[in-house]
This record gives sequence, structure tokens and C-alpha cells, in this order.
Amino acid sequence: MNNSKSRTYNSDESVVFHRTKESYGGLSNMAAGFPIYVNNTKILTSEALYQLCRFPAYPKIQLEIIAQTSPMYAKKIARHYESLTRKDWMLVRHKVMRWALRVKLSQNLESFGSILMHTGEKQIVEKSYKDDFWGAIPIHKDKKTLIGQNILGRLLMELREELNKNTQTYYSTTPSVNIENFLLNGNPIRQVDNIIKNIGKPTQNQLL
Repeated sequence: MNNSKSRTYNSDESVVFHRTKESYGGLSNMAAGFPIYVNNTKILTSEALYQLCRFPAYPKIQLEIIAQTSPMYAKKIARHYESLTRKDWMLVRHKVMRWALRVKLSQNLESFGSILMHTGEKQIVEKSYKDDFWGAIPIHKDKKTLIGQNILGRLLMELREELNKNTQTYYSTTPSVNIENFLLNGNPIRQVDNIIKNIGKPTQNQLL
């Protein structure tokens, strides 16, 4: 998935998502309604989960990200502290994203899985106007053509293929990511229980 080559997509032949309220908007990391539970902590979106993984050495920053009700604000908080991002982030970010998507699916199998399966066998593309790494950018002359690495879309297609092969994979636990210092609240994230429990947001004291 580290392939740096851009790819070309036709929007008429692909499942394209951009805004969360549009068709297939649930595929976006910004989409609400797919809560995630990691280390007994409720995280509202996969975007917040991904962003907090930038800061394993800073539990207070992680708490600030988790506390945001808007995934866009969670992302803004991460940008504010960008200088404190783990040094190997550019090398591990695709692994973290793959894991975050798997957790999102495993804990929201019916709702998120249904959206994913309704994409059929089409290419999945995140349309972006700025980011040609996670998504693909429409070219000016032909708005139907999108060009980019589309890493997020490709990870979603990978997830869809796994789900097609064996739904049972997502019923028990999701393995951790094999990277150093993969932490939440100073504690290692080993494996994630896919059975959702009634867990609230962490208190300030929990992350101090």
C-alpha cells in the first residue's frame, strides 16, 4: 500500500464519496454514527481515532482530540500539535489507517458493512480537492476524471474483499498494529474487543 503512483478513476464507473451526507458518505472517516471503543474509551469517529494515534507520548492531546464532537475539529486539534507528531508517522500512517478502518467495520458490522457491501465490485474513490494521497482530485477539464493515489479508497476496497471472503473475521477481536509505541492514555493498544460495551468518554482524570 506504499505504492506512490497516482491512479486514474472515472466517477461514472466508481463509487465516489466526498461529503458525509451524500450517498456512500458513511465511507468517510468524518462520518458520524460509527462509534469506536478502544482501551475502554469511546471515540466518536475513525478520523478522531486516526488523528490521536499521532501522539502516543501525549495523552492530554489524545484526550483533547477525543473530546471533540466534530471530527473536523478533532483534525484541527491534531494539526495544531503537528510538531509533536510521532517521528515515523509518514512511514506508519497507512498501517494505522488500515487498522482504524478495520476497527470501525468490526464494531459497526451491520451499518458500516452494509454500506461497504453495497459498493459491489466498483472502485471506491475518496474525492478530494487538496489531498491526492488519501484521495483523488478531479481534473479541471474533465470533472469526471479523478487522479490520485486514493489510499483510503484502496484500503476500503481491501476491507471489502476481506469481508466478502469471511464475515466471521470481524466478530471477535481486531489485532493491534505492529509498530512501536502504539499507545492510548499511556497504555499499549494490543487488540480491540469487537463487542461494543456501554463505555463513556474518558474523564480528565483518566488521561492524566
